[in-house]
Amino acid sequence: MSAERDPLGGCYDFAMTTVEILFRYAVQPTESVASALANTREVYGIRSLKFDRVARTLRLEYDATRLSAAVVAKLVRQSGLDIEEELPLIAAPAPEPVVAS
Repeated sequence: MSAERDPLGGCYDFAMTTVEILFRYAVQPTESVASALANTREVYGIRSLKFDRVARTLRLEYDATRLSAAVVAKLVRQSGLDIEEELPLIAAPAPEPVVAS
C-alpha cells in the first residue's frame, strides 16, 4: 500500500467492502434492546445502524471483508430484536399489466 493512500505508513488495511442489510422487526425495541443494538457498533466491521420506526425496519451497514450477513443477523438477534424477515434493498419491479385482446 502506498504512503499516499495510507497516511499512517501501512498500519491499517483500508480495503473494505461495505454492504447493507435490511431487517423487518415485529415489535418496537425496548430501551434495553436499543441499548444492546447500540453496543453492536462496537463490533469491528459494523459501520452504522438506522431505524425506520414507521416501516419497522433496521438497516445495517457492515464490512463484508470482516462479517457475513449470517453473523450480522445473529448479532441483531442476540441484542433481543425480534427479526421477522430480511428484506431486499431493491424493490422488485411491478408486474406488467395484462392487456385484454
